[in-house]
Amino acid sequence: MFDHYSVLNEETIKGLNVRPDGIYVDCTLGGAGHAQRICELLNSDGRFIAFDQDQTALEYAQSLLQGYEAQTNFMNRNFVTLTETLDELGISEVDGILFDLGVSSPQLDEGERGFSFHKDAPLDMRMDQSEDLTAYQVVNEWSYESLVSIFFRYGEEKFSKQIARQIERKREEKPIETTLELVDVIKEAIPAFARRKGGHPGKRIFQAIRIAVNDELNVFQDALHQAARKLAVGGRLAVITFHSLEDRICKQAMKKWSSEPPIPKDIPLLPEEVQPPFEMITRKPIVPSESELDENRRSRSAKLRIVEKVTEWDEKYALEERRS
Repeated sequence: MFDHYSVLNEETIKGLNVRPDGIYVDCTLGGAGHAQRICELLNSDGRFIAFDQDQTALEYAQSLLQGYEAQTNFMNRNFVTLTETLDELGISEVDGILFDLGVSSPQLDEGERGFSFHKDAPLDMRMDQSEDLTAYQVVNEWSYESLVSIFFRYGEEKFSKQIARQIERKREEKPIETTLELVDVIKEAIPAFARRKGGHPGKRIFQAIRIAVNDELNVFQDALHQAARKLAVGGRLAVITFHSLEDRICKQAMKKWSSEPPIPKDIPLLPEEVQPPFEMITRKPIVPSESELDENRRSRSAKLRIVEKVTEWDEKYALEERRS
């Protein structure tokens, strides 16, 4: 059963300001909680495009959204194909786009997917099961230097070197094949005093490996800018992040898109053609309420940011740096 709790559901739907006859895109369909609310607000002229690279999630969502098939396109694709897909569908611009990032509860709860550090499973962690790279390959085949790099950068793990060195030692004896084998290796590498605080010792390493397997940060930054270009004036972009790396990308992009360029001293007002293309709807990110946290502790790190497009896109607002 693909039973998923949709984080910040009401806040997200309100923030998208859904028009009944509008075109909306959910780049991370998941359990379709947000999708169902959007579809309920659309009339027969409205249209909904749903992306998910997880076939199980897509099939569950299709069953949940029965009755909305005439308005909906289900795309079994990574959201990095956003522009390409919309072009194929003959859609030049849309009225709202949603990203709900991170791993869904069912993916965590399905032991065989290898996302969870609480359940024993083969090291996999692929969002898209048709892709070749798995967590097993990262753990057993990537160099010490590469492991240190992703653990430090994607996991912000201060014991990155010790953990990478322990992995290197253990895999020389035999391959590290399962999630709980990896957890044991991580625990052995971290000093006892550090294991007693800061949550599960495997959390940051599992996050780092998952991001590397799915190239999540590069894909997100790419898709985020595609979304900015594809939104119609008056359209809104809503992004829910679950860790600081994604949130930093989102925050920096939205800040740049909504910031005015420096004003020369002799020009009292910026001409309309140099106004920034976006306006911030959320000056600070929206976070879950206490009541939502009581219902779902996995919501605790969620942050929702929303911007509205107010003028046509200008390429000078693209972020120059692509993360590698």
